[in-house]
Amino acid sequence: MLKKGIANNIFKLYVIKTAKWFSLIMPIVVLFYQDNGLSMTQIFLLKSVYSVGMLALEIPSGYFGDVWGRKKTLITGAILSTLGFSLYSFSFAFWQFMIAELILGMGQSFISGSDSAMLYDTLKSQKREKSYLKYEGRVTSVGNFSEAIAGILGGLLATISLRTPFFFQVGISAAAIPAALTLIEPQYSLHNRVAGMKDILKVVKYSLVDFKQLRYFIFFSSLIGAATLTYAWFIQPYLIAIDFPLPLFGVIWTLLNLTVGTSSIFAYKVERRFSQKQATGFIYIAISLGFIVTAAFVSLWAIPLLFIFYIVRGIATPVLKDYINMLIGSEVRATVLSLRNMFIRIIFAIIGPLLGWFSDHYSIRTGLMVAGIFFITSGTVLFYLSYFSKSITKPS
Repeated sequence: MLKKGIANNIFKLYVIKTAKWFSLIMPIVVLFYQDNGLSMTQIFLLKSVYSVGMLALEIPSGYFGDVWGRKKTLITGAILSTLGFSLYSFSFAFWQFMIAELILGMGQSFISGSDSAMLYDTLKSQKREKSYLKYEGRVTSVGNFSEAIAGILGGLLATISLRTPFFFQVGISAAAIPAALTLIEPQYSLHNRVAGMKDILKVVKYSLVDFKQLRYFIFFSSLIGAATLTYAWFIQPYLIAIDFPLPLFGVIWTLLNLTVGTSSIFAYKVERRFSQKQATGFIYIAISLGFIVTAAFVSLWAIPLLFIFYIVRGIATPVLKDYINMLIGSEVRATVLSLRNMFIRIIFAIIGPLLGWFSDHYSIRTGLMVAGIFFITSGTVLFYLSYFSKSITKPS
């Protein structure tokens, strides 16, 4: 009965992922911000505030997942996310949006890391951990399919008002709470460790100092995650810049997320076909060039480029997570995955407002080009360190 109950975790994680990514607001959020008087600089600044909210608790929340259990952290994250969207629904000023973003960021920090760790250890308890990439791809796909469907519904709800999707988003977020409450914690993922800052620092030191290959790969994976996040926030202003028909914003958003969801399902086949070095090299080059090529062709004819980028994005997330999971044990899994997410947010928090400033003061083309140059330069350095630097073996 216990094994059957644990197996049901996968379905519940699908529910949590759906609640997290069934974003009714994404297709119109930039329009919503602009309707409330925000500039592109302020919009990127808000996303940086969200990142700060995540950063504040990213490592502690991952650590809580390892020491106190993934279930408790997922419950906390679901509650905070619901609270954040509730506040958003009745906010009109930049500072109010900022508070809501902080709460949402903190909620996300409790979910990120612990959800993937719960999935991996659920499969491991059934001796199916080799199937992790396939299931991670499915979970990612569920999230993107959810966002795709939400794109259509969000666009329809926005015809009532740009605020209406936020009201419905509260109910969607709340659906994750009962799913998290009924999860079953894999027993071996809880360890008799002395909880405290000293133990957190020990895990961080192991990940970023002692285990050099893990350190470089965390940085590399984080850079790719930040790149895909940055590109996603360029989509709506890019569509505005090319005079894409407003009624079709929800449609294009839906199709892009269907693209990510579909490619995520087949990510495990990419890993089987290519070596780790080949797969990661392809991912970082394709992601980086995506910015540069999109910047070079700011027109309706460049729409297919968006889909190519999103195909690579769908492959990148599950593949890079799986490579990290192969390097670490269950006792530190949520902490290390949260460490990765923390660096994604640090990178985005730093470059997001800067890219927004370039877009406001020059053009969307300039913002994309600067982003592309940054990601291909830093990606090349981290790729080299991950695979060609000396002394990258696992510490004994």
